[in-house]
Amino acid sequence: MNINFTYLPGDGIGPEVGAAALEVLEAVASKFGHDLNAEEHLVGGAAIDARGTPLPDETFASCERTGAILLGAVGGPKWDHLKGADRPELGSLLPLRKNLNLYANIRPCKPYTALIDRAPLKRERLEGVDFIVMRELTGGIYFGDKGRDEQGAFDMCRYSESEVRRIAIKAFDLAMTRRRKVTSVDKSNVLETSRLWRETVIEVAKSYPDVELEHLLVDAMTMHMLTRAQDFDVVLTENMFGDILTDEASVLCGSMGVIPSASLSDGKMGMFEPIHGSAPDIAGQGKANPLAMILSAAWMLRLSFDLGAEADAIEHAVEAALAGDHTTGDLGGGLTTFAVGQWIAGYVGR
Repeated sequence: MNINFTYLPGDGIGPEVGAAALEVLEAVASKFGHDLNAEEHLVGGAAIDARGTPLPDETFASCERTGAILLGAVGGPKWDHLKGADRPELGSLLPLRKNLNLYANIRPCKPYTALIDRAPLKRERLEGVDFIVMRELTGGIYFGDKGRDEQGAFDMCRYSESEVRRIAIKAFDLAMTRRRKVTSVDKSNVLETSRLWRETVIEVAKSYPDVELEHLLVDAMTMHMLTRAQDFDVVLTENMFGDILTDEASVLCGSMGVIPSASLSDGKMGMFEPIHGSAPDIAGQGKANPLAMILSAAWMLRLSFDLGAEADAIEHAVEAALAGDHTTGDLGGGLTTFAVGQWIAGYVGR
């Protein structure tokens, strides 16, 4: 099979963790008999420096053509003086999400056994935790009209029924492959958009009689996620709430450096990236933890190419690396960024 995808190294530590992930993908391709073709392009701050824009036309064209995107990270203080869409993040990530219709963002929360004691909660709060947050990614307050006038500033939050329906269907479909429970998070006691959200989710749930549906207000969810995380299976929520809750969930895993994410459209179109940022303070030092990027590559294989066995091989190798301390210093190991990738590639190739 030809694994053809767009590789966007990005800024800061992005190229380092990306190089480690490519090393692992090469090992997977070799072992399973695939041809690997990564179309590398500039994005974010690196693209601003070289091309004067955070999302060059050829970068977007490649993303649209391959339909599978592996992204390192974008942004950094070097470009903090820029405004609006001239900034690396706003000028690249949001247009990619919107123009490629990447409306469904998923992030896992399943603590690795080797990392449970690194999390701030007691072990008994974390053992058995295994849920996925399904976040609506192209609507809501982040994409609404915004501006300032003589009286202040405004950001409009708006959702259509069709936007809520399609993300709800993805959440229920995912729940059918797992433990058959959806927890929908909103603020329907205050917000009209949340009342529409809840009404639409209830309507979608009628087509999934085997899936349990639970509703929680977002402020209550921030508490329940820390006190009964084992109860959740698929957590469904809107854009801003999901942004906040997924960062909270990352703490349960012991390190943001081991959490991948996927932003999906209909069909096989997807963008895969670690949840961490560009960490410019450690860029170029070989200290960056590449595991989240490597796991994002595994998700790309599974979700964009239907290569489940190949993705499993990577994930098993990551578990072995964590169990044996074949990691970077942030996780207690002594390997460099690329050396971690080499170790995992070697494990995959056995």
